[in-house]
Parts: sequence; C-alpha cells; structure tokens
Amino acid sequence: MKPRLNAAGAAPAALKPMYELEASVRNSGLEYSLIELVKMRASQINGCAFCLDMHARDARKAGETEQRLYLLNAWRESPLYSGRERAALAWTEALTLVAQTHAPDGDYEELRRFFSEEEMVKLTMLIVAINGWNRLAIGFRAVHPVAAGDVAA
Repeated sequence: MKPRLNAAGAAPAALKPMYELEASVRNSGLEYSLIELVKMRASQINGCAFCLDMHARDARKAGETEQRLYLLNAWRESPLYSGRERAALAWTEALTLVAQTHAPDGDYEELRRFFSEEEMVKLTMLIVAINGWNRLAIGFRAVHPVAAGDVAA
C-alpha cells in the first residue's frame, strides 16, 4: 500500500477541530479501556488498518488482554465483555453502520441501562471521532508502522 497524502501536513488547520475532538474524547471521563475497544470495533468495521494497529498497541500498553482484542470482532459470542462494554459496542456498530441500522431502539434502550445521558453523548462523540479518523486514514491511505523485515514479499 502506498500513502496518498499526509493530511496533517497538507492542511493542519483543517485537522485542528479533529484533534480538539480527540482531546475531548480522551478527557471525557469514559474508561480508557472502553474508549480503545470502541475505537478498535469501529476500525474493524471500517477496515482501517492504520487505526487498528494504533489502537491495539495503545490498548495493550494500557493492560488490555490479547484474548479480548482477538475476540472483539465476535464480542456478542464471548463472555469476556461487561454489560456496559456490550452496550457501547452495540451502539458503536449501530452508528458506524447507521445507513443500514438507523440506530435501532433496542440498542439505544440497552445503552440507557448502562450509561447516563451525559455519557451517551460522550460515547457518541467518541464514535463520531473514530469514524472520522477512519475515513481520513482510509481515504488518504495512511500506512501503519511496519518493522523492518515484516513486509510481505
């Protein structure tokens, strides 16, 4: 894969609001582990290798287990995720695929069981942010770091 463009280098002022949104999400008070799971799940759905690599590394550094990262794509079939995490992951899927799902009432009701109204807004802004980052990375073909010798022939 060859990068198309470095968006931050090409238009730093245009990306400033994205960086501010990211800082707001990071400092929202939502659990860091939940933030990284949401970022990973949206990036899985969107197929963003750059973001998957980044957030898997960040999650591991913060103590996330390999098993939970490997099973995230099948979270509905695993007992490793809490009710709060499940509600957040369902909401992540619903909003990432909003053209197909139209944010179902059932997902919203489950979200309300585990999140305050303020937290629901913060979670939704997190989902908005990662979907935006995914579109920037995929659209401009951002390439994740690759260790020397790891590139496939």
